[in-house]
Amino acid sequence: MSGIANPVRGEASIVIAGRARVLRPSFASLVAAEEELGPLFALVERAGEGRLRLHELAILFWHCLVDRGETTQEQVGEAVLTGGLAQSAKPLRALLSQILQGSQ
Repeated sequence: MSGIANPVRGEASIVIAGRARVLRPSFASLVAAEEELGPLFALVERAGEGRLRLHELAILFWHCLVDRGETTQEQVGEAVLTGGLAQSAKPLRALLSQILQGSQ
């Protein structure tokens, strides 16, 4: 799978270990993220208030990776730190938009 995200499908991308990876919020990935993070609506509210924690961001991204393979949550967290929070804002916005609005 290429690292090119298709925004029409609600995808975003993040660079992990020098390689672009696709994030897609599927029902299964969001259910798994919710099991680990708690209610997604509360997560969206925290993000809107600027209270989203770094580990929550990494966990959400990890669950939404299309091809997770052997990638760990820690590696995703390191990718967020490497790219900086500003670079993570765009894929986060895309995922949160999909969570709130669904597929168009």
